[in-house]
Amino acid sequence: MGASLSNLTENESTGPGLGDIPENCVACVFMYLTPPEICNLARLNRAFRGAASSDAVWNSKLPSNYHYLLDLLPLREKINEGLSKKDIFALLSRPVPFDDGNKEVWLDRISGRICMSISTKAMLITGVEDRRHWNWFPTEESRFHVVAYCQQVWWFEVSGSVKFPFPPDVYMLTFRVHLGKFYKRLGRRVSSFEHTHGWDLGPVRYELTTSDGQHAVSEYFIHDIEQDDANGYIKRGNWIEYKVGEFIVSRSDPATEVRFSMKQIDCTHSKGGLCVDSVSIAPSNLKGRRRKGVLKYQ
Repeated sequence: MGASLSNLTENESTGPGLGDIPENCVACVFMYLTPPEICNLARLNRAFRGAASSDAVWNSKLPSNYHYLLDLLPLREKINEGLSKKDIFALLSRPVPFDDGNKEVWLDRISGRICMSISTKAMLITGVEDRRHWNWFPTEESRFHVVAYCQQVWWFEVSGSVKFPFPPDVYMLTFRVHLGKFYKRLGRRVSSFEHTHGWDLGPVRYELTTSDGQHAVSEYFIHDIEQDDANGYIKRGNWIEYKVGEFIVSRSDPATEVRFSMKQIDCTHSKGGLCVDSVSIAPSNLKGRRRKGVLKYQ
């Protein structure tokens, strides 16, 4: 296809080619394409390149409340008065930190829809101040570069909230956890299950509520499954994203507050050996383009 498009632009003497299409017509077509597709087509000729820089095209890719995201940027980056809509999209496609850097929001590069991640540093963890039960350790496998490690507890509870003017959409909320601890030895990733116990004795309860009354609950056994990925099973040592539920946003104003929790409070047994990284909120049909890991449904 690339060769045929090139021929259309080069052999103009044989008849009309892509270079003869008016820029405003190209821009109208671009409004139905994804940002990567637009950037690829911009290399064809001058008209396509001009249309690919059109504010009207990129304004259609930005969420209606993108100005709110710009307000979250550090002062040194608030130079948007001279930025084109294409530049603004590129800027907001990178994670924008807020709440002391413990939460991040960004635009999906394909669809322009809002995605968010919330570190365990922004959550309430029962007993986290006691080093016998919980520890923090740095890792490159978290976008926040640190995760909470539960060594041993009887009452396990992690909860948090976020208030944000989400654009209208259907969102999915997940907890990202890892059974066992992991580290690098001689350049290779190694998992340790020294403290892992108790998760097969009772399910973990996940819950979310929203400020407009929506509610979702799910329960999973966080247990050790070691089978072949080719058969659709989860291997040991993987990050797993447990789906809590979905919620619907019909309008950005007023802002939606989402509260979420993960708990196992059966005190008849202890449990431990679990890393908790973050909570993710993203449009429900974008989950296939998420970070490396396994998404767990009920």
